[in-house]
Amino acid sequence: MMKAVLVLMMISSTALTVRATPTTEAAPASKVSVVYGQPTDPEHQPIYEHLKELRFLEKLQEFLSPFQLPRSLLVKVQSCDGDANAFYETDVITVCYEYIDQLWKAIPPETTPAGVTAVDALVGPLFDTCLHEFAHAMFDMLKIPVFGREEDAADQVSAYIMLHLGKVEARRLIGGTAYAYKNEAEAAFAPAAMRQFGDAHGTPAQRFYNLLCIAYGADTQLFADMVEEAHLPKERIADCKDEYRQVAHAYEKLIGPHIDRAFAKNLFDKNWLPDGAMSVPRRAGSAQGPRRTP
Repeated sequence: MMKAVLVLMMISSTALTVRATPTTEAAPASKVSVVYGQPTDPEHQPIYEHLKELRFLEKLQEFLSPFQLPRSLLVKVQSCDGDANAFYETDVITVCYEYIDQLWKAIPPETTPAGVTAVDALVGPLFDTCLHEFAHAMFDMLKIPVFGREEDAADQVSAYIMLHLGKVEARRLIGGTAYAYKNEAEAAFAPAAMRQFGDAHGTPAQRFYNLLCIAYGADTQLFADMVEEAHLPKERIADCKDEYRQVAHAYEKLIGPHIDRAFAKNLFDKNWLPDGAMSVPRRAGSAQGPRRTP
């Protein structure tokens, strides 16, 4: 009888030990694949090499892995016959070397008064563009209903995701993206053609202020100086928290059920961006802000 009790105690102790052993959460199988296309323009070869050195697409692939898509999605960078663009179509996100080239040529020669470094001015809007196109992919693949313009909704999804990274990285991404929008808006101050207002996208100035308002609504302290420097109207500032809550409600209700929450939290807490002090070689060409049609 005593031996039987000892055996039972040993089995029970072993079972408790096994249950107490911590497990490492396995990454969910990603439906996202990535490809670096060989640029057709020799001028874009340094962009191709720099992106590969940074492992930009591989990091984006990992970042998107918590999102549970119903089918495979390809993200690729490629030459686009001179078209500076990025777009989603039929389960494929394409980012053009021409678009990255324009972003690169518009980076500031030194850190801006708002703290935007050269690397932030490049990686911020590039990451935002990828998330913007990923939003289009989710709207399509997950059959998510969108009230209003889909381009506005894609901007909001991108901003919301960026704001859920660590505070330092969120500020760098929002700052870099806002820099690109402001550059484009200032370059567009020539007399505007009426057809500019018929575009599927908001004007650069609208997208600039929308981004800052959502960011301020998410964290008034972190983005207070950016909003003040941008002279966002007081009447708009008063509504920014409500604007953020509206985006958050839609995202959590419509996209949230398709995210591996535990894995996403661990992933978003990582450091994703290159060192802000990293030197970015200048590219010859106009420093005028790119037309951010993506």
